[in-house]
Amino acid sequence: MKLLSAQKKNEVLQSMIDELEKNSASIIEANKKDLEAFSGDDQALYDRLVVDQAKVQDMIRAVKEVRAQEDPVGTTISEDTLANGLNITNKTAPFGTIMIIYESRPDVTIEAAVLAFKANNKILLKGGKEAHNSNEELVKCWHRALEANGLEKDWIQYLKMNREATQTFLRNPNQSLDLIVPRGGERLINFVKEHAKCAVLVSGRGNNFAYVAPDADTEKVIPVIVNAKTDKISGCNALDKILIDVNHPQFKEVARKIESELSKYEIHIMASVDLLEVLDTTTKINNQSVWREEFLAKKAAMGTVDGLDHAIDFINTYSGGHSNIILTENTEDASTFMEQVDSAAVYHNASTRFTDGGQMGVGAELAISTDKLHHRGPLGLKQLVTNKYYILGNGQVRT
Repeated sequence: MKLLSAQKKNEVLQSMIDELEKNSASIIEANKKDLEAFSGDDQALYDRLVVDQAKVQDMIRAVKEVRAQEDPVGTTISEDTLANGLNITNKTAPFGTIMIIYESRPDVTIEAAVLAFKANNKILLKGGKEAHNSNEELVKCWHRALEANGLEKDWIQYLKMNREATQTFLRNPNQSLDLIVPRGGERLINFVKEHAKCAVLVSGRGNNFAYVAPDADTEKVIPVIVNAKTDKISGCNALDKILIDVNHPQFKEVARKIESELSKYEIHIMASVDLLEVLDTTTKINNQSVWREEFLAKKAAMGTVDGLDHAIDFINTYSGGHSNIILTENTEDASTFMEQVDSAAVYHNASTRFTDGGQMGVGAELAISTDKLHHRGPLGLKQLVTNKYYILGNGQVRT
């Protein structure tokens, strides 16, 4: 794959900024067609689908931010000269061709493509069918920006394929694929892993937990839990599960206060048997599988644990490995929790809603990886490269 100069890539991104500004009306109009065709009752999916003027401005901001970032390709990771005179330099290098399979979020068509392109990768965009009109309009903008700078349109490709066609493509792609990033639920991830013939970097489910420790300060507990649950119901960093330690001296009062505050936001609470005697809700958690479920809805599950170790074991058993919180005033317990809970992000007295590229200083993100190989957490510009060794010699041979 041809390496483009940082200047050339930034010229394309400036052209893309201009395209988005000039064509915002047509982008919003295309999105209206998707919204009118939407037939489901999934409010979270509908919310992700909407593109208005504010969303277009967010897209423009994302491109500007990436344009301003340093080119991640060719950065020296390490350099050493061996005793035999060989000079060995390890540098960052593009992956090659990345495929992303994502839900019906048109803004991903911008963020994924701008990051992949700036990191000198080609990208294949397989968006959700609900956003086809929006995505096609956005990709037209990308193609005009590329052609205006003398580049082929195949740097950024949009794949309009159904499940069967996608399965066939994954098994026998008609072009080289170096990395696939599936963004979505477990069914999608398992589908891709089953059929893909190249590396897969998982952007997994959320299903995030908050553990309310025995010494948790209610003044911190309530705003953190309310924000984590209600700020963006459809976010993979939204809170789903709340575990209250039975050793909290105000156990009943804390549980009732959490339920009361969440109910103001129309959050439906389901609870473990021992909490049903304490709370107003009558919805019992009948199946342990509920603890593994990512809701993406106005509901939350509340349960109890007995001590820090129990909380850690419970979360490691059921969470999606995305983002988990401990609410405590004990810094030693917080440190133990954060070290032992196995997730991409761990929090002490703060909302899970901060697991986001922009909020964590990474900038625009391709996804939030819950994989352990290559990178975990927000996949920003610096994370969309691999590495290559450069060995300079003067006739050396191994003996």
